[in-house]
Order: sequence, then C-alpha cells, then structure tokens
Amino acid sequence: MKEYLKVSEIIDWQHPEVMERAKQIALKFETPMVIAKACFEWVRDEICHSVDYQMNPLTCCASDVLKYKTGYCFAKSHLLAALLRANQIPAGFCYQRLSIDDKGAPYCLHGFNAIYLPEIGWYRVDARGNKAGINAQFSPPHEQLAYKVQLPEEADFQTILADPLGIIVEALHTQVTWDNFLRSLPDVSLESAKNYGLVTDNEYAPAS
Repeated sequence: MKEYLKVSEIIDWQHPEVMERAKQIALKFETPMVIAKACFEWVRDEICHSVDYQMNPLTCCASDVLKYKTGYCFAKSHLLAALLRANQIPAGFCYQRLSIDDKGAPYCLHGFNAIYLPEIGWYRVDARGNKAGINAQFSPPHEQLAYKVQLPEEADFQTILADPLGIIVEALHTQVTWDNFLRSLPDVSLESAKNYGLVTDNEYAPAS
C-alpha cells in the first residue's frame, strides 16, 4: 500500500495548502470511509471541470488544481488522490477509453480514482463533476461512475495505478489552455493498452 500513499511532483500532498485542505475536510470525521467520501464530494463539487466552466489555467499537479479551483478529470483525480493520501488513505488512478461524442471515433481517455477502504477494499469513484446526464456518487459497495462504456472500441480498464499515466501528465504540461487541450485529448488504443500498464493480460472490459 505504500505506493498508493507516496508523494510525488504531481501528487504533491505534502504541499502546505493541500495538507491544510485535507485536514479541514477530515476535521468532522473519524473513519476512512466518511473521510474518503468527504474528500470525494469536495473535489467533485468544489473544483470546476475545465470544459464545463471553460476555465484556465490548465492544471495538473494537485496543489495547482487546489489553487486555481479548476481542472480536467485527470487533474481533479490528482487532487483527490493528494487529499486522500494526506489523510493516510491509499488512493490510485483508473482510466476508461471513451468516445468523445458517444458515436465512435475519435476516442480519448477519462481519468478517475480508486480508494482503498478497510471495509470493502478498492472502490472506484469519479470526481469529474456532475451535470445533466452525469451523476457520480460515493455509495460503496455500489459503484456509480460518471460514464459507462457502450461501444466496442471503448474500454473500462480495471488496473489501479499508483501514479498517473505519463502520457496524461505530458499532455497536460504540453498545453496551456483548456480549449487547446480539448483539441488534443490523450488516447490509448486497445491494442497498446498493455504497453501503458492499463491491462496485464491483453484483456479489458468491453461494452456489453
């Protein structure tokens, strides 16, 4: 579990402001379950999704997401992981491959989190931010993510990574504004998913 509690340049949970926010969120609660829920709901509801609100700057590391109160799904997952790890709750990163317009190509990755809860084990949550048609919740053991895979070339990768995908971090560092990033959303083909550690045996969860 140490890998899912570590600090890094992107998950900089030892940053003073991240530590303080994590402490404030957890102040009224005692168990990992309720602290995790409070962290999830705070990031989901208080951090504006870059596209929904058309907000700059384009953020990546957890402390910047907290500072500017905005980020893509990937960036929001970085902050949620940081808040959880600051509260000594193991957190990892999960990804889906989704159609951008729900009709087929082009496709892009979507990022969210997995939290280790003593009562149930790993539990996936999506702090992307709710809006019409999206209703992600924290209701273990039931999983309620923002999106479901629907098309043959979409995938719900089951691997829980200790670090964000390198291609995600690189893409976020390459662009400066939310709209430029929107034009070049990162993607991983199903054939190459194993190379990125998203699958371990060439298997993935296709649409049923």
